[in-house]
Amino acid sequence: MAKHSTADQPIRFGTDGWRAQIGEGFTFENVRRIASAIADYVREEGEPKRGLLVGYDMRFLSPEAAKVAADAITSRGIPVTLADRPTPTPAVSYAVVERKAAGALVVTASHNPSNWNGIKFKAPYGGSALPSIMQRIEFHLDHFDHPGARPRTLRARRETADLVAPYVARLKSAVDLEAIRRSGRRFVVDPMFGAARGLIAGLFAESGIPCTEIHGEHNPLFPGLNPEPIEPHVARLRRAVKDGGFDAGFATDGDADRVGAVDRDGSFIDSHKIFSILLLHLAEDRRLSGEVIKTFSTTQMVDQLAAKYQLPLTVTPIGFKYICELMLKRDVLIGGEESGGIATKGNPPERDGILNSLLLAEVMARRDRTLGELVGELSSEFGPHVYSRVDLEVSRPAMVRLLAHLRHHTFRKIAGRRIASTESLDGFKMLFEPSSWLLVRPSGTENLLRLYAEAPNRDEVDQLLRAAEALAREAEIAASKTK
Repeated sequence: MAKHSTADQPIRFGTDGWRAQIGEGFTFENVRRIASAIADYVREEGEPKRGLLVGYDMRFLSPEAAKVAADAITSRGIPVTLADRPTPTPAVSYAVVERKAAGALVVTASHNPSNWNGIKFKAPYGGSALPSIMQRIEFHLDHFDHPGARPRTLRARRETADLVAPYVARLKSAVDLEAIRRSGRRFVVDPMFGAARGLIAGLFAESGIPCTEIHGEHNPLFPGLNPEPIEPHVARLRRAVKDGGFDAGFATDGDADRVGAVDRDGSFIDSHKIFSILLLHLAEDRRLSGEVIKTFSTTQMVDQLAAKYQLPLTVTPIGFKYICELMLKRDVLIGGEESGGIATKGNPPERDGILNSLLLAEVMARRDRTLGELVGELSSEFGPHVYSRVDLEVSRPAMVRLLAHLRHHTFRKIAGRRIASTESLDGFKMLFEPSSWLLVRPSGTENLLRLYAEAPNRDEVDQLLRAAEALAREAEIAASKTK
């Protein structure tokens, strides 16, 4: 993460771009700074004629900020293709590859609350910018902020284009929609007031697949939820599926690169189970092979599936950019993270909540199983895997104190369970026999301490999380006393 002091608020780059609260850090001036830095990086790479794409989501000020970014880029002498409407991030990423562009800037705060906005940068390969790319963009941002720096005036062309239609055409060829139609399954889709509105529902309607959509209207306040496809934000989706007698529900986040799902009985299917179902489908039903990549906070069921299919497995730090980097170098079948971002073979190295929703419908059709039945079969074979995450508002000094305490003190037990081993790839992870674990990790961009736990049953997960919360409270009290 880099930090840059600007005339407004500090600009921080996290694991996937920059986000800030609207009117505070997220200002048109900061958008202009970042867009200019991206443009200068592209010029440095010698690719200005390939141009940059600019996309945006459904948030307040996103269309206006996208135009500000486009103007900043053209003033650096780089042509811009601006999306003609709110566009899902995976559609922008696909357009980068299809159009052979030098990259794309997407105005979005992804799954953050409605008072946030931000910017993602997609590299020429259509995925998250690698750390080496972000370092060069950060260098140009530093230069832009220098008192002697002056904006360029090399005005280039700007055009608008439909970046959704080619992506939809690609989806039609990537998924067996006819098999889904023949299955007779009925679905609810929830774009969560985000950029995927009307897209899955439109594809299903065109293919004769019964479907209804909720939260599909344009409302940048996202009333009643954060656009993140996890509990409790899927409550209305659960009710719609269960009350309407539908077979499943699919939810995508604000820019549609993450996925969540609901079974016919209203049970939430978390990202870990989705990852496992998709891995099963690709390896067994589609008979594809390749490496499996998962982040540090992802279920151990993925490890067991990879071993079953004799597929190599790699664990990365948290952040999809690490998965993307490996997908560019190796033959990867699937790569995914705890937050619901999953990429699959044959597509850009990018998370795609829309494609993954369709693939879930496809595996239901191919296997004639509900999502709950698929999870049940996995649990019967590999044992139950129950997961939960808690985000705590904790000061930075308390986070530093807690992590130091965990790393430098020898804990034998947590919540009455003996610690078998520890890992510190990203945060601090405690592993317990036979398959439970607890991870403590600070957010890269917010004053949030993220606590992750997985165990064979809900009671053990809750106990581990409560024990970690107690340690965090103790660290907060101790940090306040040292001020």
